Amino acid sequence: MRALWFLVPLLVACGSPKPAHAPEGPAPKTEHADHAGHHGPLVHRFDKPEEWAKVFDDPARDAWQKPAHVVTLMQIEAGATVVDLGTGTGYFLPFLSLAVGTKGKVLALDVEPDMIRYVKERTQKEKLGNIEARAIPGDDPQLAEASVDRLLVVDTWHHIPERKAYAAKLAKALKPGGAVFVVDFTLETDKGPPKQHRLKKEQVVEELAAGGLAATVVKSELPDQYVVKGVR
Repeated sequence: MRALWFLVPLLVACGSPKPAHAPEGPAPKTEHADHAGHHGPLVHRFDKPEEWAKVFDDPARDAWQKPAHVVTLMQIEAGATVVDLGTGTGYFLPFLSLAVGTKGKVLALDVEPDMIRYVKERTQKEKLGNIEARAIPGDDPQLAEASVDRLLVVDTWHHIPERKAYAAKLAKALKPGGAVFVVDFTLETDKGPPKQHRLKKEQVVEELAAGGLAATVVKSELPDQYVVKGVR
């Protein structure tokens, strides 16, 4: 069983406990309080990405997730190296692939190997030749030092254990002037995980700063989420 904090938030956000044709049976999960008094990571195995894609890539998600707008906020230059941390079924990948151009690279990272298998097949089918998909452990993005221009973390940060230590690893992976963008749910919205799992934007700023990043809240048009930017 694997702690899939990359995927659980999207499930709840899309308003469905499981996709229409997901395997029957109880979904095992555990919770524990973290250092900030919030709960999670949750334990849940997502090993049938073709089924989960019905939830994660539901066109209705576009209205509140606004992927093109998020990518615009990132100010990605052609030729850049960009990371999609917690890629899931690759919802953001077409937008990131277009932004970096043919001379750039997108690293699609997730803790679930079957999701990475799915993303590899998806990128081949959609002819997204500038994407490299990798499976990673839950506590380490396994990125080379000073190798990344932009790093995107969508609907995921609140399920990462030891976030300050993780932020330091992300900071180390950034090139000078590189940036992390954390997109996560506000306390007020009716979307997303239970409120005890959510983080205030001010806490995300603090956690990125503790990892060595200059962090600020970015003004955005997202109706249910905030965007926090951390710059090396």
